Amino acid sequence: MIARDALAQLPVRTALPALREALDGAGTAVLCAPPGTGKTTLVPLELAGLTGAGPRRRVLVAEPRRIAARAAARRMAWLLGEKTGEQVGFTVRGERRAGPRTTVEVVTTGVLLQRLQRDPELAGVDVVVLDECHERHLDADTCAAFLLDVRETLRPELRLVAASATTDALGWARLLGGSDGAAQVVEAAGVSHPVDVVWAPPERPVRPAHGLRVDPALLTHVADVVRRALRERSGDVLCFLPGVGEIGRVAGELAGVDAEVLQVHGRAPAEVQDAVLAGGDGVRRVVLATSVAESSLTVPGVRVVIDSGLARVPRMDHARGLSALTTVRASRAAARQRAGRAGREAPGVVYRCWAEGEDARLPAFPEPEIKVADLTAFALQTACWGDPSASGLALLDPPPAGALAAAREVLTAIGAVDGDGRATPRGARMARMGVHPRLARALLDGAAEVGVKRAAEVVALLSEEPPRAYGDDLAAAWRMARRGGDGYAARWRQEARRLASVGAEPGVAPGVARGSGGGADSGGSAGSGAAVDARANAGAGAGANTGANAGASDDVVAGLVAALAFPERVARARGVGGYLMASGTGAELAGAGPGTGARAGDGSRLRDAGWLAVAVADRPVASVSARVRLAAVIDEETARAAARALYSSGEEVGWSDGEVVARTVTRLGAIELSSRPLAAPDPELLRDAVVSGLRREGLGLLRWSPAAQALRQRMAFLHREVGAPWPDVTDAALLERAWDWLGIELGRARRRADLERIDAGQALNRLLPWATGDAARFDTLAPERIEVPSGSHIRVDYGGEQPVLAVKLQELFGWHESPRVADGRVPVLVHLLSPAGRPAAVTADLASFWREGYRSVRAELRGRYPKHPWPEDPTTAEPTRHTSARLKRG
Repeated sequence: MIARDALAQLPVRTALPALREALDGAGTAVLCAPPGTGKTTLVPLELAGLTGAGPRRRVLVAEPRRIAARAAARRMAWLLGEKTGEQVGFTVRGERRAGPRTTVEVVTTGVLLQRLQRDPELAGVDVVVLDECHERHLDADTCAAFLLDVRETLRPELRLVAASATTDALGWARLLGGSDGAAQVVEAAGVSHPVDVVWAPPERPVRPAHGLRVDPALLTHVADVVRRALRERSGDVLCFLPGVGEIGRVAGELAGVDAEVLQVHGRAPAEVQDAVLAGGDGVRRVVLATSVAESSLTVPGVRVVIDSGLARVPRMDHARGLSALTTVRASRAAARQRAGRAGREAPGVVYRCWAEGEDARLPAFPEPEIKVADLTAFALQTACWGDPSASGLALLDPPPAGALAAAREVLTAIGAVDGDGRATPRGARMARMGVHPRLARALLDGAAEVGVKRAAEVVALLSEEPPRAYGDDLAAAWRMARRGGDGYAARWRQEARRLASVGAEPGVAPGVARGSGGGADSGGSAGSGAAVDARANAGAGAGANTGANAGASDDVVAGLVAALAFPERVARARGVGGYLMASGTGAELAGAGPGTGARAGDGSRLRDAGWLAVAVADRPVASVSARVRLAAVIDEETARAAARALYSSGEEVGWSDGEVVARTVTRLGAIELSSRPLAAPDPELLRDAVVSGLRREGLGLLRWSPAAQALRQRMAFLHREVGAPWPDVTDAALLERAWDWLGIELGRARRRADLERIDAGQALNRLLPWATGDAARFDTLAPERIEVPSGSHIRVDYGGEQPVLAVKLQELFGWHESPRVADGRVPVLVHLLSPAGRPAAVTADLASFWREGYRSVRAELRGRYPKHPWPEDPTTAEPTRHTSARLKRG
């Protein structure tokens, strides 16, 4: 029996007439409805005609998460007085409850993508509702683009609704409206109960989250706020945390509280999720949840929300080739969604674990995944759709060109797309597997080697990272999952069975080199490697169900499959606990510590391995190296086979450790496998290596005599004071023009010693402006020496901001004006020295010194140097280098 009383109380009912009108007209609409109004449950039932209003239509509802899809279907079925699988059903990865009578089906966006690829027309479907579109998940954005393309080209009658509580309504309206103008925005007024906001920042500053790391002090604070809320407020408590690890940590700190502590996240068993959503039995509850509880479902009994202010989102580190989840500040839209959970059934309160002043600095909406996530799966979907560049798709945000290009490189390497970016038959099969293309490649090519069942089991481990308690060794984690009785092990078995089924389906034979058209030698499949071919030929029954190495140990199988999935992450040891991946990124085993369980520490089996296939890695804060979180031990033969596309062999001539090194080198990406000296390297490569060394280590490699240094200083002075045609002789400029002034010597140089023999001064003369004739004036404009009244020729120092002439005071008697250089533009700074050569005075105006400064210098020094002349009038005295007695003798 239909629960009409419950249906009548849902506020979204008032918006249904406008929604129907919009869909009957343009066929698209944006539905904005606050949490708890019934947009996820009542709207699909009404549009399907299951409540007695309107014609019967088949409605497909797409949710971003499995827990939300199951919960929405069960709620709608309850409203109809039925069980799921009758008129309302759901389909998520690995679970389907739907039958011939199903009119409303709730699916995840990933499942919808698969259906669109198999059946672009969505035959039999009348309406598609994209729920929670504000979250901007990549699959949801892709679904919207494909559906709009279907409406434009195949089925203009297909109705499309984008629904959310908080979203960029105008942006979605423009997108859905297309060339016909913006789609209608239908708003439903909420009648949710008031929610008070309590700002509860930590008393002391906490470190910002980075990667997967959250400051334990913040988690302790969140647990304290939960206890405070239990004391101050009634009702159940819903606490938002970024991930499973943080949920476990806070749950441990809440041990002993007078309430039942429950955990809700994507990895929780379905029965646990269902129990939380079913409500309590009188015992007060604290529900610790990730963002899965933000939308599309109501947790009964919740009157209090604790918001840590953090969320976990995917990020791609293109520089290191690492894709992983990272912790960020939640957006203001997410904070509103979370707070709304407290006011679904009665007035509530939200405790926000940050200062009120920080709130305005939070991002308004979550960052779209398409801007920051790994786009490999997206690129394969668009290639299979027939638009490899995604240029013809209606997307709120275009994919970044660099990320899309990197994704295409990966797809080409695994044979999923051809040189033009079009999907190959192999790629089309990969797209249907429901896992990342890398894992699809590992399943296809791994099945040929070890059998589809074992390959599927390892791929299932890679598709959802095992709990930390399983350790860092992939093979050991595999064995633990096989005998495990926890929720993860149950999900793993289910996914392994599903993957074994799809992996055994007839399709393109594994092995890129066997003619997939996807770049034979760039495919890097295990089946195409020479070492693997030899093993396959030696074995028996190399079919998809047995595999050439079906009898191999778990360690060999785990390593091979992981290396097939992530060939650029095969890594060779370098030092204790350190590795170099083929991508060029350094990697280190995670150290043992609190909460790491069996993870990499001094006792890790990985620590003594020469080679690893790294399955999961991230980059800790302030670290240039990745941290290995899950890996398998492999040997060099497996590494070469799996990463065949990265293998290279050739001559390398370069500058290393201060010398030219010429070798024949074999590499696996950045990993050097072997090398031997090269007897007769290419002269051009040698010259390039010498120039590279000079530019890397600097001009100090050359021979700089005092004369050469003085020449460079004079040239620098003229460039600074006169400009063209006098050249720039800074290090950067000289290195940039190395061939102009060192060409002859560089052409002959073969090693460091040859550079050290080059007379830099002789070479530097080539940069003087000989062609214009100005070089002839060089000694006039910047004379090396200046003749003083005594007859001495004194060297001028051009090393400072102003030329300096350091000369004994007596040698300048009779000289009325200070000398000038650069055609008289620049006065020379005269350093007047005592007879002993010590500084006595400094002046750029000699005439002024004779008038005003000389008397004090004479008074101070004549008693100290009585043998030298100290005339009353220095302007008329005879200049001399000698003593008074010597001067009298002539």
